[in-house]
Amino acid sequence: MKPYAPYEGSRSGAAVPTQEDKTVSSIASVLEESRVFPPSAAFVAKAGLDADRLAALHAEAEADFTAFWGRLAKENLHWQTPFRQVLDDSQAPNYRWFADGKTNVSVNCLDRHLGSQGDKLAIRFEGEKGDVRTYTYKQLHAEVCKLANAIKSLGVQVGDRVVIYLPHSAEAVIAMQACARIGATHSVVFGGFSASSLKDRIEDAGAKLVITADGGWRGGNIVELKKAVDEALSAGGPSITKVIVLKRTDHGVPMVAGRDLWWHELLATQSERCEPEWVDAEHPLFLLYTSGSTGKPKGIQHSTGGYLLGAHLSAQWVFDLKPDDVFWCTADVGWITGHSYVAYGPLSNGATVMIYEGAPTVPDAGRFWKIAQEHGVTIFYTAPTAIRALMKLGEEWPNKYDLSKLRLLGSVGEPINPEAWMWYHRVIGKEKLPIVDTWWQTETGAIMIAPVPGAVPTKPGSCTKPLPGIFTAIVDETGEPVTAPGQGGYLVITKPWPSMLRTIWGDNARYRSAYWGQFNNKYYVAGDGAHIDADGYHWIMGRVDDVLNVSGHRLGTMEVESALVSHPRVAEAAVVGRPHEVKGEAVFAFVILKGQRPTGAEADALVKELREHVAKQIGAIAKPDDIRLADGLPKTRSGKIMRRLLRSIAKGEDITQDISTLENPAIVAQLAGRG
Repeated sequence: MKPYAPYEGSRSGAAVPTQEDKTVSSIASVLEESRVFPPSAAFVAKAGLDADRLAALHAEAEADFTAFWGRLAKENLHWQTPFRQVLDDSQAPNYRWFADGKTNVSVNCLDRHLGSQGDKLAIRFEGEKGDVRTYTYKQLHAEVCKLANAIKSLGVQVGDRVVIYLPHSAEAVIAMQACARIGATHSVVFGGFSASSLKDRIEDAGAKLVITADGGWRGGNIVELKKAVDEALSAGGPSITKVIVLKRTDHGVPMVAGRDLWWHELLATQSERCEPEWVDAEHPLFLLYTSGSTGKPKGIQHSTGGYLLGAHLSAQWVFDLKPDDVFWCTADVGWITGHSYVAYGPLSNGATVMIYEGAPTVPDAGRFWKIAQEHGVTIFYTAPTAIRALMKLGEEWPNKYDLSKLRLLGSVGEPINPEAWMWYHRVIGKEKLPIVDTWWQTETGAIMIAPVPGAVPTKPGSCTKPLPGIFTAIVDETGEPVTAPGQGGYLVITKPWPSMLRTIWGDNARYRSAYWGQFNNKYYVAGDGAHIDADGYHWIMGRVDDVLNVSGHRLGTMEVESALVSHPRVAEAAVVGRPHEVKGEAVFAFVILKGQRPTGAEADALVKELREHVAKQIGAIAKPDDIRLADGLPKTRSGKIMRRLLRSIAKGEDITQDISTLENPAIVAQLAGRG
């Protein structure tokens, strides 16, 4: 592919494809960002990793990556039986790490801290209604032990699967840790999933026990969790023998005699001591279901030792954890971010974790910032969708609160567009705080690419460089490395790493095909398009299956979205493709504005202005054929945009997908032009 020549008229120095380029098969990068923000001298002075120490870790990993991970595993985790072999690659790509060692995740997260900081706060919880509870490490350990004993009393044994379907709460973390303590494999199902989705996951996992609640609070409403469990089990649910029910909303739910047990009654008689079950490092710690390309959920299986090592070290390196930090990751524990950076990574490091149950705009748009002020949050880690939504609501909300204790900001979930990054930097960070833009996946288990905040300068929109021990490349469709700076391709990982998924539960052939088959087991294929700039910084261009093929040019949707959001009236945008008889695919954009949505002639004029704005920013090839102005996007309660819905709407198809997980299901009708 001939590199695109810079387009001189673009503010961002983006590129316009020439006629010669129309046979291009790699992904074209149309976004360039030249602003650089080095870490402040004050931050560097106190950072756990500075540039020299980071360089030493990278050099050690480059020299011998298995010895590197082996040293870190010995130094950072407690092993009941020390491992002798670091990596077993005899069945690659089914890699095994520390397989002959025995450990326990709960011990590494709780027991190891009891002697040195048992009275330190482990969890600060705030419910949507404003109720606040705290747990010291000693108190959290006692509650975990009581629930672990209760679960054992119901016949759950090592290797049995337990489905956890709870509100985002301290009890959800307690349930996860209790399963880990006794060697049961947990599968957390996000509380926004429907009864049908829950049933599919229970059946695929062959779960023996469900832990749920009568309900949870979200957006001022009760989420009917127990009702969904009852519906999911109504057809028999042959593997489920018992259901533990947490009383959270206390709105009165039916209890099935002989099957359902109240959490508080069951724990009342349990001991606060529970001996841990020492399991092999490869023992399945959890299954986490994620949607596949066919819509059929796949159970991502994570190990015990390797997973915890990745979560522990990445939390330490990327967030520069200090003893007095209050760490707030806003993700629900139903997602991998909530596993790694709520339930496991921060606790294994002895941090104080903030958990908030509800919506970010209840009772008003200042809720996040009020929590940060009142609980003394020092590290704030959230999704770009949340940042853009809060940006849309105006600066006056965060400006009402004292955010002076914040010292580090983070972004997770999808690429963050530069305009949102700059708002985050300017309004929340007061132009002083580092922003760690992190790239990783459910499958990777832990952060893979991110700036180490005391060592790596940041660029708005770039996740920067891989962490020590993580080896990446950008390759073309034949698997050959793409070497020209700025030229896009497939993001791949070239060497195994400890926190990687081990398989897809019950379908190892699918695991090997989905993640390794494209390049004959040579690389792990992340499914994302990316490019690397001249400084070695990674720029994620969106999912490969979200790439648009416009007149022979493959454009990353994220970059078109970033161009739209750079317009002063746009708060958020989502871009998909729709079939086009001439161009193959047309660019279809859904746009959320700052302030009132116009109608009539004013709306038509703004749509025209936005189309020309994109053409000016990144070239006529990316100009949207359709722009639909709306009040919101179809997002799950975790903030993830359901792009399959948008693709169906763009094509004019009837919506047949399950929309029960949406924060606002009514938005679908508006987006489809019926509201």
